[in-house]
This record gives sequence, structure tokens and C-alpha cells, in this order.
Amino acid sequence: MLKENTIKIYEKSFIDNWELPALSDYNEKSTLTYGDFARNIARLHLLFEQCGIEQGDKIALIGKNTPNWVTVFLATITYGAVIVPILQDFNPNDAQHIINHSEAKLLFSSKSIWDTLDFDHLLNIRAAISLDDRKLLAEKNDEDVSKYLYNLTRAFNRKYKNGFYRNDVHYADIAGDQLMEINYTSGTTGFSKGVMITGNNICGNLIYGINSGLCHKGSRHLSFLPLAHAYGCAFDMLCPLAAGSHVTLLGRIPSPKILVKAMNEVKPNLVICVPLVLEKIYSKMIVPMISKGMLRWALAVPFLDNKIYAQIRKKLIEAFGGEFEEVIVGGAAFNAEVEDFLYKIKFPFTVGYGMTECAPLVSHTPWREFVPHSAGRVLPGIMECKIVSDDPENTPGEICVKGENAMMGYFHNEEATKNVIDEDGWLHTGDMGTLSADGTVFIRGRLKTMLLSSNGQNIYPEEIEAKLNNMLYVNESLVVDREGKLVALVYPDYESMDQLGVTPEQLPEQMDRVKAELNKLVAPYERITKIEIVPQEFEKTPKKSIKRYLYR
Repeated sequence: MLKENTIKIYEKSFIDNWELPALSDYNEKSTLTYGDFARNIARLHLLFEQCGIEQGDKIALIGKNTPNWVTVFLATITYGAVIVPILQDFNPNDAQHIINHSEAKLLFSSKSIWDTLDFDHLLNIRAAISLDDRKLLAEKNDEDVSKYLYNLTRAFNRKYKNGFYRNDVHYADIAGDQLMEINYTSGTTGFSKGVMITGNNICGNLIYGINSGLCHKGSRHLSFLPLAHAYGCAFDMLCPLAAGSHVTLLGRIPSPKILVKAMNEVKPNLVICVPLVLEKIYSKMIVPMISKGMLRWALAVPFLDNKIYAQIRKKLIEAFGGEFEEVIVGGAAFNAEVEDFLYKIKFPFTVGYGMTECAPLVSHTPWREFVPHSAGRVLPGIMECKIVSDDPENTPGEICVKGENAMMGYFHNEEATKNVIDEDGWLHTGDMGTLSADGTVFIRGRLKTMLLSSNGQNIYPEEIEAKLNNMLYVNESLVVDREGKLVALVYPDYESMDQLGVTPEQLPEQMDRVKAELNKLVAPYERITKIEIVPQEFEKTPKKSIKRYLYR
């Protein structure tokens, strides 16, 4: 059990960092200090109190990343209630189901999402409040929330007659093992489960992030991942605000052009991203550059290649603002070709491993100690890891973890909880991998997606897809088993086809060449027999993972 307490960490952070910038809205060009932030939290605490919200009650939250979103999240947990963040990309039916399943009593929503919900069928919601302007969206007939909102400023000034200052910051006393958050998974297997996250689960992530120096007082962070997802929530919001960092919320889709502009303005000290960001930069910017005649020739000449790689590294570092310690890649499998190139040019990146069920971090290694194709070392003193295999260092088996970050279980779903947490307390991740003697994790793929060849070899389709996705005319792919044969479903890269003058009629011939090239790169038992072209992008979860179950 950790001696630190999540709520008390924030109480101390607001007091110690009172005059420092806490939250900025990139689009509105506005900034809240920690003192401003604490006052806004205190206003919400007063509203919760007037509404009769008790410790342990659930409050749902859905909308894009804004200072109001962050304020509702922090106000809820520091009050002692349970926050239920919902990805704004969930379809309305799923969002409505999550709100009901979580038993939330209050809902904070952006107006655009609110318009897609049916208030009459939100069973436990007593009132809904807009994240855009903090005004009432709806309330049940016997509620007075509209009155409380209208009089909130007057009531706040009455309670704090001399103003609200750092000595007024006092938050709930909640034990670390109490429920603090219910985070619903994205549903790659067809349905969402409510992950019950405790104060200790969050605290384990905070302590590691602060003690490792990832977040520190005065450091700058650009938040562009969804905060309703565990990865962005922990290291783009919770950890920085616990350390006294300054978080700038991008609040828009992070296209490479928008992201590079924002990076150069904010100049973050740490970059948290998903593999897709670096993979797009590699395929759209780097590959065309190093494939040109003269440069391609120069890269084959000893000594010249190092100078060229140094220039590429310099440009990449400048693209990310130029002042970061490292780029942490997580949230999905990283393309091996991209990883190898970035490692070769000595770009300061590392790969971490986690899952919603661990709030989310399981392993991480600073970039200078990073081992290629690994997912970092298991967090020392916080998490334990074992591999279900007779030879954990060489033969892949299921990765199992336990420790401070491991969840309580799934909300109102004992069967699903028993399926992943065994009698000895080990959380079965569903990921396959190996573990080196020093605790470094190497991930091979998902247990549920692993295929078995006719001669008994384990096949990890993600590894084949990673190679295939780097090939010309391939946008994204999925490898499936069809009657004992491997078939690759491919959504083409129409942009590349247009640029190179390839017509739809010529595409099957090009895919035959792609198949032949791919089969030279994989083991004999991993060779695909056919490429099937799919006309539309694969259907994905809100965190952009392909819903594999739809294509089996």
C-alpha cells in the first residue's frame, strides 16, 4: 500500500503552485493559474454539496478536451465522488448505455454530444450541465439544479467572504483503496467494460511519473490525446497537474500540420503520443526524403549516412518543439520499421506498455536505456510481471501483472472480473510476450488474435500487418485465417495511388507485387495466400483500434 494519497497530492500541488500557470486552452489563448483552477474546483464542490452529491456517487463526463473538462474531473475526485469519463467518439447508444450502467447522478456534456442523447432514458441522471458554458441542459422535475447554478456565484461569495485563497484548499479524506474512477474500455471485442480504478491505482502512476522526472514543477506539456482515455488522462493531465506543470490543451484533431505548429509554440518538455503520429511522419515526410536518388545513394556511403541521419534527427526534434526530454510512444503496437529507423538516427524516444486496467502504466524505460522492440521495464516497486510460459525469456506466453496500478475489477461484472484476475491476484492482460531477466517486457501480440498454423506455429497477425502497412499503396490492413490459410484484408492508400497515377483497375496487379514482397519478409508459416481489397476504412473503436471481431 502506497503511503501517498492521490487527493492529498492535488491538495498540496494547488497550494504549492498557486501562482504558476496550470491549464491553457490553445484555441482560446486563455490560461488558468493553479489558484484560478482551485477556485473553479471549489465552485463545483459547492454545487455538488447543494445538489446532495455524496462521496462515492458517480458523475459522468463527456466532451472534447477543455479546461472545463479537466476541472470537472479534478473537482469530482477531490470531492470524493467517482468520475466516469466517456470518450466523445463513442456512438450515442454506447454513451447512453455507459451513463446508465455507471449509475451516474450528474452528467457534464458538451452541447453537440448532448443533442445526440435522450434525457428521458438516462435513468439515474438528475441533471445535465453544459461543458461549454456551465449552464443547465436538463433536470428532472423535482430537482433545483438550475436554481443552484443561477445562484452559484452569490453562494460562493457568501461562503468565502474574504475571497478564496490557498489556505482554503481542503479536499476529501478518502482511503487509497476506494473507487475513484470508472473508465470504460473501447470495446475491441464487441462491448465495453467499466474498469474500476482506485486512488492507489492513479497514485502509482503519479508517483512513478514524478519520481522518474517525466513531470516536474514548471515543465510544459501539450495535451492532444483524448483525456477520457487512460493513457492521455494519466500523463497529459493527472501527472503534470500533480507535479506543478503547465498543460496546454490542443482541443482539436492533431493533424501533422496543426501538431507541428502547436509543438513549436508550446515547446513541451515531454511528448506523449501514439504510434500513429510517428508512423505518419515517417511515411509522409521521411520515406519520400530518403528514397530520392542522390540521398538514397549518399546513405549507402559510410560516414555520409551518419551526417544525413543527424540532419534528419535535428529536423524531427525541431518539429516536436526542440525542448523535450523524450517522446513516449504507447497505446498501441509500434511499427517495427519506423522504430528501427528512429533508433538508428538516435531520436530520443521510448516505448511504454500499459492498459486501462492499470490506469494505465505497467512498464517504461527512459530513452537512453531503451531496448529496441521492447516495451520498457516493469515499474520497480509498483508493479510485478510474470509470463505464463515454461521459458519466459524466450517462449512467448500471456503477460500477467499485479501491483499498485492493477484495477479493482469491472463494475457490475463479476464474471468478466474473474476471467482476468485469478485467485492469486494476477491480472491476465491478454497480451503475449516475453520477459528478460532485468524485467524488460517484449510484446508479440494479443492472445485472442494469435493464430495457429497447420504445423503448430504461433502466428501473431499484428507483426505481419506492421510490415504490410509500410508497403506502397497500403493504408491499413488486417490478417485473418480463412480455412487454414492467411488472407490479408487491405484498405488501399488512395492518396499514393493518385500521386503515382495508379488506377483502381491496376490495383490488383500492384497488390500481387505487394504480396510477393511481403512474403519475402516473413517466415514461411506467416506467408499470406491472398490480398483482398476492402473499399472502406476498417471500423474502429474510439481509440482507433480496428474492431477485429467484425472481420473474422
